[in-house]
Amino acid sequence: MTLQEQIRSNRLRSIIVVFGFVLLLGVIGALIGLLFDISLGIFALVFAAAYGLFALLRSRSLVARMTHAQEVPEAQLRPLRRLIENVSIGAGLAVTPELRLIDDPAPNAFAAGLRPEKSYVGVTTGLLQRMPKRELEAVIAHEISHIRHRDTYLMTMATVFAGVIALIADIGFRSIAYGGRSRKGGIIVLVAALVGFLLAPYAAMLLRLSLSRRREFLADAGSAEILNDPEAMALALRRLQLDPTTIRYAEASVAHLWVESPTDRLESERSGVLAMASLFNTHPPLEDRIAALEEAGGFRLTEQLPSDEPFAIELGIA
Repeated sequence: MTLQEQIRSNRLRSIIVVFGFVLLLGVIGALIGLLFDISLGIFALVFAAAYGLFALLRSRSLVARMTHAQEVPEAQLRPLRRLIENVSIGAGLAVTPELRLIDDPAPNAFAAGLRPEKSYVGVTTGLLQRMPKRELEAVIAHEISHIRHRDTYLMTMATVFAGVIALIADIGFRSIAYGGRSRKGGIIVLVAALVGFLLAPYAAMLLRLSLSRRREFLADAGSAEILNDPEAMALALRRLQLDPTTIRYAEASVAHLWVESPTDRLESERSGVLAMASLFNTHPPLEDRIAALEEAGGFRLTEQLPSDEPFAIELGIA
């Protein structure tokens, strides 16, 4: 299956998953209506739609705030801006995404924005201080692929859906716990509502994870296609795998945006049970992503990583 065929197949799956979000939200509204009053159920759905729209419109600034991504003056980091521009041209983007910088020693990067022309790429200072130019370019191409494939739009929407579902379910559960009474349906509706309110946030989270995991493989393949250099992306992932530092601002709600999820590593370290922790990981394991690139490119990484100087030296911030 070609990359374009995989992208089309992924879009179909995405539509199905988004429909699952809508269906889940409708079920919660129906349970509220059956348990209390139909007008209250309708109000909950209207409130969810209004809250979701507000969150989408504010998502660009909200993501920047949660990741501590700062705007960079035009006169600064020109070599990095040129690198992003070159990759964007190679990807066929009409507009080069903006640059945001995160002051954090962990090597990582992400992309955000509802539309390609309003998107930005965030990179940590740690990424610039550890990655040689070739590998950094591959990471940038990975994030540009997310923008080109409209992943940033879909994942932002999935995050909003998951947050709205969790909020409405929590309101319904608290209404029962603090004195709410069922007007009809009796004990069966009450039990169904309790189970639904408790499980809905987890169902929404699993739907969101089902979107993000496969997209990382496609973005890795997109990086290899844009640069015609699958080994560069594999080397970058291996460098990330070997680096022990973790993003300080590890917000679970935006973990899926990073090239390597900070929360996946944290949860694995805390739990000590990798198999169980991996069920809720936002990203596939780095070794699986490296293996996929090796298979597609027909190469095998050596044990020794290249000792090329990091890109930060070219920027003068090493």
